[in-house]
Formats: sequence, structure tokens, C-alpha cells
Amino acid sequence: MNQLQGLLQDSLLSTGHVEHGAIIRRKDNSLRASSVGLFLDPDELSTLVKMFRDPASYRSEGFSLSSTGQDYECLRADKDSIYGKSVDGTSGIILAKTNTFVILATFSYGMHPSICIEAVETFAEYFRDKDK
Repeated sequence: MNQLQGLLQDSLLSTGHVEHGAIIRRKDNSLRASSVGLFLDPDELSTLVKMFRDPASYRSEGFSLSSTGQDYECLRADKDSIYGKSVDGTSGIILAKTNTFVILATFSYGMHPSICIEAVETFAEYFRDKDK
């Protein structure tokens, strides 16, 4: 297990309120770590990174991901974070940007979105503090 995989497990997945997680390197849109069962193709990785170039457009339009099979209504979109809730209301996604990475976490029915958000934002702040 690489260091990022261990951090993903310890910081996000171990909360019990993150269903799937991933760390994407912004420079080359490469997947650096991910949870079991989350499959992100190269186009999706690129889309997730590019979402932070114009986050306001996602507030009105929403977005979808084939890897989760969900369409998302955007609840928050700014230069550092994008939050989405599935259209059917059963799940959601949290994205946070750092200098080096985009951190992705999903949650599903029965999980607390607020705990998922707190875990992702704290994890992102850890990387921001290290200028990563």
C-alpha cells in the first residue's frame, strides 16, 4: 500500500461515512489512490480536475459521473470545493482541490453527509498545509 492509499484509508474511509474515495493528481489527471470498487476512467479523471476551472457553471447545470452512475445536483461550487447530491437524494459526492490533488469522496444512504464533508475538508487542509 502506498502512502497516499494509506492516508485515504485512514482519513476518509475509516470514518464509516465515506463510501468511496480517490486522490487525483491535478498535473496529469492521474489516479494516485482509490478505494476498492471505484473505477474512474481517464476522461472522468480529467473532467473532475477541470470542474474547478469554472465551478460556477456546475451550480446551475449539475453534473454526472458514469463511475457512480449518478446525476448530481450541485449544492456548493467554489474554487476549493464542490458538493453534489444525487438527483434521487440517496447519495452525494464531495470534491476538494489542493495545490497538487483533487480529493473525491462519495457517501450513500445511511451515511452522514456532514461527517463526509468534514473528513474531506480536513484531509484537503492537511495537503494545503503541506503545500501539496
